[in-house]
Amino acid sequence: MSDNQYEYLKRQHYLATHMELTEENVIRVLEELQPYIEADGGWLEFVEIEHETNFVKVRLGGACSTCAMSAITLKQGIESKLTHEIPDCYGVVQVL
Repeated sequence: MSDNQYEYLKRQHYLATHMELTEENVIRVLEELQPYIEADGGWLEFVEIEHETNFVKVRLGGACSTCAMSAITLKQGIESKLTHEIPDCYGVVQVL
């Protein structure tokens, strides 16, 4: 197998197993997390993708806006899920 074929197959495998960093894909992943956030009386809103840094901006509201655990939810929950599903996402930033 030539190097070009190997690189092509490697790229095809990557695309088949990882989502690209698009608004639609980010929203899809966030929608999976929404029921858990809502169960604690909060809500989660996608704001935008910061394409220069590949960070996703989100807004937490409801009970999450005053919860002491919201930073943990943001990093260990939301950011962990997004960066796992969408490797091109480098992190999540909360905006007010």
